[in-house]
Amino acid sequence: MMDYVLPLRWDDDAGLEELTAYLRTLSRHVRIIVVDGSPSPLFERHAAAWDGLATHVRPASELRFANGKVNGVTTGMRLARAEHVVIADDDVRYDQPALARVEALLADADLVRPQNHFWPLPWHARWDTARSLLNRSLGADYPGTFGVRRSFFIEMGGYDGDVLFENLELIRTVRSHGGRELRPLDLYVRRLPPEAARFWDQRVRQAYDDLAQPARMALFLSVLPAVGLCLARRRYGLLGAGAALAVGLAEAGRRRAGGRRVYPATAALFAPVWILERATCSWLALAAALGGGVPYAGRRLRTAAHSPRSLRQAAGSGSLVARKPVDLCEPSQNGLTEERPHLHSATVARPGGMGTPS
Repeated sequence: MMDYVLPLRWDDDAGLEELTAYLRTLSRHVRIIVVDGSPSPLFERHAAAWDGLATHVRPASELRFANGKVNGVTTGMRLARAEHVVIADDDVRYDQPALARVEALLADADLVRPQNHFWPLPWHARWDTARSLLNRSLGADYPGTFGVRRSFFIEMGGYDGDVLFENLELIRTVRSHGGRELRPLDLYVRRLPPEAARFWDQRVRQAYDDLAQPARMALFLSVLPAVGLCLARRRYGLLGAGAALAVGLAEAGRRRAGGRRVYPATAALFAPVWILERATCSWLALAAALGGGVPYAGRRLRTAAHSPRSLRQAAGSGSLVARKPVDLCEPSQNGLTEERPHLHSATVARPGGMGTPS
């Protein structure tokens, strides 16, 4: 049986009933570990609601990462007993076939990267889906969930939690240690959309993530000057062509690996709007970076994610070449992989440092 690690920190219990119903269904298929950083009154309420459904604990007291989610993930991975573990945000909703697919793929991988889709689909979820479609057109989207081989995670010492884009940090850390990443483009896992207010609140923070991908950041920073130049010279045809190209790319991402089953056609039409939003927020993110970082949970985070090169050096193998991630559109045959020993103490490798005992 797989283990399922769910890190969360809530300020209110608006979603408690729905999440409890999900955990009740989920508990038939996996062992659940909820690592809960919520304030005490909410924590106690959660403990009562999830008694018998999940192991419910606080993050390990010695973990002090600025990104609290990584404290939760690290605590959960320590407590997990299974070799195959699903890590998922509190808005991710697996069904049994998706869980089974992740478990099968972990027989031949150290990290499995599913693809999320929103349901239900209010307007802002369609807007944000355009981002997913553009990512899929050129590679794969960044989900709120992973399948992880526990022994590999422990052996590599976890990952640095003093970053904003913790999902990319985990992906790059696995690669830097020579781990194998599978990206099954047809493995769709539902995600609940945020409230509209939270959607707006995340715009600059998500743009800040692109600082970890300089070429991508430079592209978005160039959009507003290019649009301004076209408007000044009345090159409206170029603007129309750019918008059409954005929609075409998003539609290509929607059609990959049967994506039309879960992604609405209207989401592709939001691609030009999303690009203008990201272009605007990229300048705000750059200003935040120059001002010391982006606000996050009462602190400022300066680093979006560490570079692959610095992570390879931190892994003690600067010449190590990470294995290329494999995109899968259909279920693959799973072969045998080398077993890695479980380690009972480890350090979290930090680029440029000695690591933090964990």
